Amino acid sequence: MTLKIIDNGPVRHILIDRPERRNAVDKHTLHHMADVVEDAGTNPDVRAIVVSGTGPCFCAGGDLDVEDPLSVENTASTADAAARCVTAITRVPRPVVAAVHGPAVGVGVSIALAADLTVVRSDAYFAMPFTSIGLMPDGGATALVAASVGRATAMRMSLLGGRMSALEAERLGLVTATYEPDVFDSELGKLTAMLTERSTDALAQTKHAINDVSLSELAGAFDRERDGQIRLTTTDAFRSALVAFSAKKAR
Repeated sequence: MTLKIIDNGPVRHILIDRPERRNAVDKHTLHHMADVVEDAGTNPDVRAIVVSGTGPCFCAGGDLDVEDPLSVENTASTADAAARCVTAITRVPRPVVAAVHGPAVGVGVSIALAADLTVVRSDAYFAMPFTSIGLMPDGGATALVAASVGRATAMRMSLLGGRMSALEAERLGLVTATYEPDVFDSELGKLTAMLTERSTDALAQTKHAINDVSLSELAGAFDRERDGQIRLTTTDAFRSALVAFSAKKAR
């Protein structure tokens, strides 16, 4: 299985469980996560959802080590899976908390920012290095980042692809809060306890109202990213990046 599901009382913990791949995700993992999130939204015993990862990483992005990564079919189906996963997180009638430790890269950024609250360990960082391999952000990142921190920072993160530290992410308003490793789990527990004590209906209606206003371009972003990524995966820049990736893997 690519996910680990732990129900801790009324809180469902969904952990990406591919530590050997630094929790990189493929389309099967993304669809599985969407299934589990959607199921949680229909379960009256689940009052809050936490999305995280096993091992030292939150999510290293999309897995390039897949069969025929250059095919249009693979690119389209992976983009569709990412869109479905992010949509499930934003629409599920339960509060979703992303608990980010270590790197959140590529579509991992989308998953983290799709959550309603994003809490980050101080050793974490965010990065969207898509352009360095000839691609563009996906998973709704072009809408999610801009909605969170505005156009200028979204352009910096997307065009340049450098790392953003946990502390800078908090300062800019990209995330809810940053905690030191020794208190991270306890602070996460306090936050989820607070959510489970509140009206599920009130939280769901509030979440829906805010997302309806702030993420009105999310569906359009999915379409633009899908079309752009299909075109970009046919370019020499991406082919060269795959050759470099394969050579590095073979060492």
